[in-house]
Formats: sequence, structure tokens, C-alpha cells
Amino acid sequence: MKIALLTPTFSQFSGIDRVVELQAEEFIDKGHEVTIFALKAGIKPKRAKVVEIGMPANPFLERVYRLLFFLDFLKIRKYGKMLRKYDVAISHFYPMNVLAIYAKKHYGIKYVYHNHGIAYPKLFSKLSERVYMRIFRFFTNRTARKADSAVSISNFLKKELKKETGLDSKIVYDPIDRKRFHLGINGSKIRKKYNLGKNPVCLYVGRISPHKGVHLLIKAFKLVLRKIPNAKLLIAGKPTFDNYFKRLKKMSNDSIIFTGFVKDEELPYYYSACDAYTTATLWEGFNMTVVEAQACGKPVVAFDLCTHPEVVKKGRLVKPRDVKAFAEAIIEVLKKK
Repeated sequence: MKIALLTPTFSQFSGIDRVVELQAEEFIDKGHEVTIFALKAGIKPKRAKVVEIGMPANPFLERVYRLLFFLDFLKIRKYGKMLRKYDVAISHFYPMNVLAIYAKKHYGIKYVYHNHGIAYPKLFSKLSERVYMRIFRFFTNRTARKADSAVSISNFLKKELKKETGLDSKIVYDPIDRKRFHLGINGSKIRKKYNLGKNPVCLYVGRISPHKGVHLLIKAFKLVLRKIPNAKLLIAGKPTFDNYFKRLKKMSNDSIIFTGFVKDEELPYYYSACDAYTTATLWEGFNMTVVEAQACGKPVVAFDLCTHPEVVKKGRLVKPRDVKAFAEAIIEVLKKK
């Protein structure tokens, strides 16, 4: 069977695209031919083909283009026509749903919507961001409704999709690479790199975005320092909102280390180097980093929301936005190490 996987940015910065990469490998292992269609692509998969559609390089224009991709009739026709050779088009995110709809309408290609969800617009700080996310969410739901079938990556998202679109879906949890994320990994080189010594270490991995609640994590960690003054917090990820990142840097002190983006192949060593995986995110469709950290044997502290009751098996869940309780949970976990 010929399968097309559709994703906007086949990038190492995106959790969605890590899923796409693993999904491609699984399909190929089963004997299928896989091509990944993306507006831009930074990942070079081992065996899958990649078709890069192209879009503006400027970050602002990129966001506008992704939102209004449905108006680019020439590219939709060109790449939608390429999909006629495939048996199924699996779209992982808007605006790629537009191509899947075109292929379904004109060539009878099966369209499967792989639902990763969209963070609630209210979680973003700026009005322009909230408006953008509302429009993005509207177009996503409108194009998802036309799918022949759907997959959701958690029970939480299954319910959300049903409520938003009326579309039922099958639950398929995001896979992680168990060959890379497991017990017994030596994280000493990470501790040496950041001069952590034997100090207690908390870790967050992910985008530096308002809905990820990094500001709440920093506030909680400052309370932790009152009881465990030698503790350290590593924040690993790419900033996607400049003003928000500047705000976080002002809030931080020498005990809080921003590592920048961490390559996938290095992530297991970061998990191994920490004593607790801490995320104050306010929205998650799945939260792959929580699962990866636990696979490496690390306890998790997170808010009791969205999909966390499904995926957090070891650690503590606390009331959303309760910074004091979050700090107390971190202290409790670190003292048990």
C-alpha cells in the first residue's frame, strides 16, 4: 500500500513530526511505501521519501501562509494531484488537511485525520496570538470534519474532537523509541556539561511557549530553592515566542539553566541526568516527553489536566496552576531520590 503522511513542518523541533518519523518507519517495516509531504522539512528520514512543498522563510509570513494555505490554489492542485498515486493520505495537522480533502474529492483517496489537538487560545498572552489560534482552530475543525476516519492520540483528545466536530476517532497513543528511551542510560556527561555535580536536578523539555506554563514552573522552582537551595532546573527547548522568552529570562536566576534546543539523539542523556521531570504545561494532547522521561525511570511532577491522568504513571499530579502545591510535590520527589 502507498501511504502519504502529511505534516506542515517535518522538523526536529516538533513533537508531532517525531511521531510522523516513527510512524513512517512502522509502515515501512510492514512493507508499505511511504512519502512524507511537508511545507518545509528539516528531518532526513532513513527510508521514507520526502516531498517539500515550500513556504515563506520569515516566521511571521510562515504563520500567515499556514493559516491561509487554502488560498494557494496552484500548490493545492499541484501537490493534491500527486496524491492520486496513493491509497491513503494521513494528515497530522492543518493546513495539510486541505491537501487530503483535495485528494479525496478529486481522486477518491482515503483521508485519515490524525488528531494531535490544538492548545486553547485563552492560554496565550497576547491578543493577536489568541485571535490567530482561534482562527487556526476553526479551520482545523472545519477541515477535520471531512475526514473518512480519525485517530486521536489520547482519550482526552478523542472527547475534544467529538465535541468540536462530531467526528469519532480511534485512540492510538503516540509511540516513543524504546531503543533510545530506557533504564540504565548514563547521564554523567550532561551533568558535567552544565557543572551540575551531585546537585538535585529538575528537567523540562519542550517548546518555550506560554501554554507550556514555563513561567509557572520557574515560580514553583524558586519556592523549591527555599528548601533545597542547591537544586538546579534545566529548561531544554526552542523559544517560539520572543517576548515570552525574554520574560522568562528576567524571572530566572543562576539555578535555572536554559539549554536551547536539544537534538533527539541527546535527549535520553538529559532525562538520565535529572532527578525529576517537571512540566507545568497548561495544555497537552499527549505529552511525549513525560512518557520518555518515565521510560528512563524518572518521576514526573505535572498538573492534573488534559491527558496527564492517562500518561503519568510515576510521580505526582497537582491541581492546575497551584504553584505552591507544585513546588511541594517537587520537593517531595527530590527528597525521595
